[in-house]
Parts: sequence; structure tokens; C-alpha cells
Amino acid sequence: MGLGFIIGVFGVLILFHAAYSTIQYRGLLKIMEGEFSGPPMNVVLELLMGFVFCITAALTVPGNFLSIHPDSEENRVVSLSANVDFMIFNHRAKAFPLELDMKLKH
Repeated sequence: MGLGFIIGVFGVLILFHAAYSTIQYRGLLKIMEGEFSGPPMNVVLELLMGFVFCITAALTVPGNFLSIHPDSEENRVVSLSANVDFMIFNHRAKAFPLELDMKLKH
């Protein structure tokens, strides 16, 4: 559990708190018979802050990118052409006509 994971959990908690605050604000407006025109500014700032924390965690938690070696035996793209048993050309797309002669009616 690194720092990025903790930042992500904190971001999700902030987003849940912003959602709860918005629901509470709408309930208060219903009691006061006011019209809902949008969430308060502090809730919008919470949403932005939670979003930034979640994006930061999403970019840092998975780790570093690994290089792909095209000559590797474990490369899926290289071994895909040898597996022709799973290539299916008889599927639902044959029900669609090749040429669509539909015209828009004005």
C-alpha cells in the first residue's frame, strides 16, 4: 500500500462526501421550498479536488510501463495468427445489407 493508493482512497472518500453533501443540500432546499440551481461552491471544489486525487492515484498506482519486445515468443500479437480456430467470420453482421440505401426524409 503506497502513497498513491492512499491518495486514491482519500479521493474516493472526498467524492462520496461531495455526493452526500449535495443530497443533503437538495433535501434542505425541499424543506425550504427553494429551487435547485446547482450544488454549492464548496461541493464543486470538493468534486474537483477528489477528481484530481483519483486521477493522480490512477496514474501512479499501476506502476511503470514495460517495453514490448516484438521478437518475444510470449507476445500475443505474434502468436495470434497461429490460432485460426477462434477466427469467426460467420456472425450477426451478415444480417446487415452491404449497401445502405436509406435516405433522410425531409
